[in-house]
Amino acid sequence: MPENERDDKVQGHDFMNEIICYCFGYSREDIRRDVREHDGASTILGRIIEEKRQGGCACAVHHPLGC
Repeated sequence: MPENERDDKVQGHDFMNEIICYCFGYSREDIRRDVREHDGASTILGRIIEEKRQGGCACAVHHPLGC
């Protein structure tokens, strides 16, 4: 297993598939892939900000802590 994959898993927890944005379902791996596909800059934050501007955010409903 490559070192970076080993670092992404601690005691069986797969951090790369951990959900970062519960409203839109983005995981760490989604962000990593987006950065690779867009020459080092993720477009995900911009999409989230635009959705929030349009009232599309429901963190209080989707986030397990209700944040």
